[in-house]
Amino acid sequence: MKENLEVVLFASAARTATVVSDSLVNLFGREIDIVLDATAASATPSIVMTIDYLDAASGKYVNMLTGAAVTGISTNRYRVHPNLTAATNTIAQAQLPRVFRISVTHADTDSITYSVGYRIGIN
Repeated sequence: MKENLEVVLFASAARTATVVSDSLVNLFGREIDIVLDATAASATPSIVMTIDYLDAASGKYVNMLTGAAVTGISTNRYRVHPNLTAATNTIAQAQLPRVFRISVTHADTDSITYSVGYRIGIN
């Protein structure tokens, strides 16, 4: 029986620069639920979470979902699921692809403390 997979991708830490995961491999999942939890901020930071899939034909990453800018303390949820209605900046109506990556892009060098975790589901 295949089960859900839960991962801490980026542990909670103060960051001032963009982070990009390695290529992540999805074996059996149809959906992903990502949480970006910002717990502290200095000055005026701005970060944006994205999930991209690897296009087999071109070998390039293609964007699936781009979140809204996070500028302070907040908990933010992003989902990719084939049966959900798409919603700008939060939900992509699609099946989770085999190879994907998650990134958090910083607009400036102001410090923001956050973590990113995800759950891949088979439902």
